Amino acid sequence: MKTFKGGFHVPDNKALTENVSVEQMPLVPDYYVSLSQHIGKPAEPVVAAGDEVVEGQLIAKASSFVSANIHSPVCGQVIGIEKRRNAQGATVDYLHIKSNGKQDKFTLPALSDPTAEQIVQRVADAGIVGMGGAGFPTAVKLQPKDPVDTLIINAAECEPYLNCDNRLMIERASEFIAGVRLIAKAINVSNVYIGIEANKQEAYNTLTAIDGVIADTKEALANKKDGDIVVVLLKKKYPQGAEKTLIKACVNREVPVGALPAAVGCIVNNVGTAYAVYDAVVNGKTLYKRLMTVTGRGVHTPKNLEVAIGTPLSTIVEFCDGLIDETAKLVSGGPMMGFSLANLDVCTTKTDSGLLALTDKEASTVLPTPCINCGRCASVCPMKLMPMYIDFYTTVGDTENAVKYGAANCFECGTCAYVCPAKRPIVQSVRLTKMRMKEKK
Repeated sequence: MKTFKGGFHVPDNKALTENVSVEQMPLVPDYYVSLSQHIGKPAEPVVAAGDEVVEGQLIAKASSFVSANIHSPVCGQVIGIEKRRNAQGATVDYLHIKSNGKQDKFTLPALSDPTAEQIVQRVADAGIVGMGGAGFPTAVKLQPKDPVDTLIINAAECEPYLNCDNRLMIERASEFIAGVRLIAKAINVSNVYIGIEANKQEAYNTLTAIDGVIADTKEALANKKDGDIVVVLLKKKYPQGAEKTLIKACVNREVPVGALPAAVGCIVNNVGTAYAVYDAVVNGKTLYKRLMTVTGRGVHTPKNLEVAIGTPLSTIVEFCDGLIDETAKLVSGGPMMGFSLANLDVCTTKTDSGLLALTDKEASTVLPTPCINCGRCASVCPMKLMPMYIDFYTTVGDTENAVKYGAANCFECGTCAYVCPAKRPIVQSVRLTKMRMKEKK
């Protein structure tokens, strides 16, 4: 099994949903669709209050090169634009759509044997973004400035609790692989790797049974044909699924500090993104649904769901039979890189991979104490930073020194905070420094 230097083992807590098949989330009365669910400029609405829309219809268009189209998750009537808080606590614009219960759908024309340019255009038209959490517009990523020769699919899903990528690979393996091949065609590469952690053995076996998909073994590689996809079995370690650590593990290339994967000839895409590309090109579907895991010992019935974008989390929890009284913390996303929620008034976006309801036995509620300079955070940091100094200088308001010790190069994996015996909120310090950097700019 391959891996990277640094990181650590964390209990994966995936047993609650790893064998639970995906269910369709039922229709709910009201949907609130964020205009800012991707990196880049918010999308511009192309509908107004009173307009009737159908499922999959364009409701907001990309407003710049780094932006993404947004489509209606449901048939219904547009009520208007409302200000609401997102999972990060920011107030942004949402389109409020009231469902009418109809099943009418809008689809784009299916593409047969598309060119690279047609694939990229379809990805843009469908509003596809990175669905691993970052939300970077995929059409932009498929047009790198640097020459690339390798595509890596992030199937590690190293965040504890989450299983949506795992279930997608098991239940929709052929479609996922077809999406991977379409991405490879769009960027014109023949070297394709899928990095998957060793705790997903069923998914690993399912993928390597598909024609043209081979395991990363000496015997298989010796018989490799041009265009074969190589599945790399990775050691179960966090953060195995981060772009730079994944590239190091799969192809032994190191991305320079401050550079993108394309600087070493690689492009990395998520499992959900690859499936969305397949759905857009082959079926003409725009991106208005995604898979997510609802789990934790604080929810009565943990599930893997296919959820329409803009669905209130409160209705999702209700579909999972509600929360138990001992629930201590709600988290949007995974426990390492996700965001704590004050309540369930938040609505889903394209980048939401999970909703966790954690008891006090799963989530620490201990208040932080002063740093004891033990150095554990530095020893596990996969980016070789000095997290204790970033936290200290952020706390005293010295942004310049916080940046000096690497705040801008941190990808907020949370390993430092997890191992910290003083329970310092180091990730929050990094985010605060980055916010101050933006304010200065």
